[in-house]
Amino acid sequence: MAKPISIQIWNPRGKYRVVSTKPMPGSRWIRLLTDHDCRLEICTEKKTILSVDDILALIGDKCDGVIGQESKTGLPFLFANSFHHHSTHQLPGDPLSIMDGGRWRLTVLTEDWGETLFSALSRAGGSAFSNMAVGFNNVDVKAATKYGVAVGNTPGVLTETTAELAAALSLAAARRVVEADMFMRAGLYDGWLPHLFVGNLLKGQTVGVIGAGRIGSAYARMMIEGFKMNLIYYDLYQATRLEKFVTDYGQFLQSIGEQLVTWKRAATMHDVLREADVISLHPILDKTTHHLINKDSLSIMKKEAILVNASRGPVIDEAALVEHLKANPMFRVGLDVFEEEPFMKPGLAEQKNTVIVPHIASASKWTREGMATLAALNVLGKIKGYPLWSDPNRVAPFLDENSQPPTACPSIVNGKQLGLTTSKL
Repeated sequence: MAKPISIQIWNPRGKYRVVSTKPMPGSRWIRLLTDHDCRLEICTEKKTILSVDDILALIGDKCDGVIGQESKTGLPFLFANSFHHHSTHQLPGDPLSIMDGGRWRLTVLTEDWGETLFSALSRAGGSAFSNMAVGFNNVDVKAATKYGVAVGNTPGVLTETTAELAAALSLAAARRVVEADMFMRAGLYDGWLPHLFVGNLLKGQTVGVIGAGRIGSAYARMMIEGFKMNLIYYDLYQATRLEKFVTDYGQFLQSIGEQLVTWKRAATMHDVLREADVISLHPILDKTTHHLINKDSLSIMKKEAILVNASRGPVIDEAALVEHLKANPMFRVGLDVFEEEPFMKPGLAEQKNTVIVPHIASASKWTREGMATLAALNVLGKIKGYPLWSDPNRVAPFLDENSQPPTACPSIVNGKQLGLTTSKL
């Protein structure tokens, strides 16, 4: 069994043993646990992700709760070079990878919280696990419920930060900021020229949102209020609050003599793709949204459109996107997520009409520290027998550093299955 190289221990005499598979930002989450009689062990091993054996070693014979991490599952991808079949190769900082006929099969690119780990946690006396993430694709919730383990996540704290990153990608792509930055750093600037890095004006154009939930709506408000764009959106559910915001803002603009902004709920996703100048993707990822953006849907978009994705990578057929970018140099994309993370499809990085960043949508100090706090409080709350918080998306009371958080678990996804009560606070 693998043994983690390094563990940092806080409050070694604490009654409850809680382990974290990675160091997390901030210190409040540590104080919240140690102040409530928890012995906290933080794995500081320099690995991208821990294996099942690593986590089993962390859990040990006695463990009350675990804070883990959701990463992305690595899918097979073709490698351009020729290697011997069945050779092995160690990617720097990553788990062992197997090369089979020129195709990598990555063994683990996410913490695999399933039957093995939950049964081990249960045997060690544990009753709580929480991802430091909104997603829990790496968790077999049925297995957790089978062993009486509450599964936590951290919604409600990423909305504005993720929307801001999508807005940043939109503006960077529209005004060709990354291209211009590289041009300057290369020492190529000789002086102002009329055609140098001409981009797209956003004011008065149409922003399209596919998936107008919390993040999609927050992004839409930023683009409308910031750049006075008109809105077209597609969602299975009517975004009444967003529609009211646009209506009220349009009336305000008219009252001060400026151009009205408008909204339209599209009947189909294709209506958004055809009409919008900037399209931002905010759907969930399931079998209906896998490759939502593909060769056919790309073909109906405007030749100078901007496509932004800060949701889930497989929403876009990345190979089709590369071909579209090659054929349409004025079409631009801003991507925070990728189809086969942490890898990109061949050719994507070489396209000048791309802005690509490494999955940093939630990477503001406030958000990441808030995620750590919520994950810790999910585990602490279950250990202490606290009830469930009534609204997992209303988390401000848990994040106020000047007061004690509510005596409740912020977000447990299998609370009903475990028969946990809901807080009356």
